Amino acid sequence: MAGPRLLPWTTEDGRPCYLSTDGKGYISTLADDIETVQLGMGQELLEYARGILAPGAKAQSAVEYRWLACRLTEALSDALRVAQSRGERIPAPTEEVAEEGEPANAGPLEGNGEG
Repeated sequence: MAGPRLLPWTTEDGRPCYLSTDGKGYISTLADDIETVQLGMGQELLEYARGILAPGAKAQSAVEYRWLACRLTEALSDALRVAQSRGERIPAPTEEVAEEGEPANAGPLEGNGEG
């Protein structure tokens, strides 16, 4: 287990929620489903915003633009939380050492100073 998983929801007072999991339980699956919904809703909102803000689109009221800005802020917050959660679950790369002591994945610009 890599460590606690950041969940896509917060406590009532806005603090992050974490789950100690192997990634296979009910709550972990629920979190995956919620992340999928959040990202899908964000995509739909982005498409809507592009239409509203496109050149030649009908001007909207200040209330509509404020609503859009609030929803885009929420969607961005959700997407960043999903990215953070998923990023924290990516295993750290293991460095294989070649015979000469260089990392096995060192390319022409890495490790040996030649370009």
